[in-house]
Amino acid sequence: MFWPMFAVAVGFVTVAVLGVLAVRVFVEARRLGQQVADSARRINRAAEDLERATVSAARAVDTL
Repeated sequence: MFWPMFAVAVGFVTVAVLGVLAVRVFVEARRLGQQVADSARRINRAAEDLERATVSAARAVDTL
């Protein structure tokens, strides 16, 4: 009777550990997604700034 109860306890602990690890992976994946979205916004903003600077520089060259 000891071994079946031991096997059930080990199985329960294994499932609990896997559940905790799954939650940690989910939280880190969500955090990574937020960082990627933030980086994409900053890259888009920099691209827009670069485009405005290019237009401004082209106008300056045309006036020479």
